[in-house]
Amino acid sequence: MASFNKVILLGNLTRDPELRYTPKGTAIARIGLAVNRKYSTDTGETKEEVTFIDIDAWGKQAELISQYLRKGSPLFLEGRLKLDQWDDKNTGQKVSKLRVILETFQFVGGNRAGEGGPAGSATGSYAPSAPSAAPSQPRPASRPPTTSAPPSSDPEGPPPEEDDVPF
Repeated sequence: MASFNKVILLGNLTRDPELRYTPKGTAIARIGLAVNRKYSTDTGETKEEVTFIDIDAWGKQAELISQYLRKGSPLFLEGRLKLDQWDDKNTGQKVSKLRVILETFQFVGGNRAGEGGPAGSATGSYAPSAPSAAPSQPRPASRPPTTSAPPSSDPEGPPPEEDDVPF
């Protein structure tokens, strides 16, 4: 049976990225993203619903996100869903959490006054499979690398199973 696991999100960071490194030196950034949905009820009342999503970024992507984004920054990303399951140490019950593993992203919007982020209305994107690719256009020194390569085809993603995640 065929399967497909792709998530496309556009939202704002709910907190500053939390950058850590595995014992083998691989960067991991944990970020939270808020995605808003506005809708009207049958009575014409406008309502808003917010969904909070936990996202893990690995490698160079994690470092770029940690360097350029802060709480409130907009971010467009593509990734895949991953279900984590474990037994709670206190209660012994099985616990699960659905999160997104980031595959590609794009900075959105310009930098706000006083922030050190990239400038421009829509800035560079980054795909993990080509970190050394040459940029497609000249860019200011403060802008992160831009690549247009497809995401890594590794179905399990960057994190090796034997690495302990330091979170």
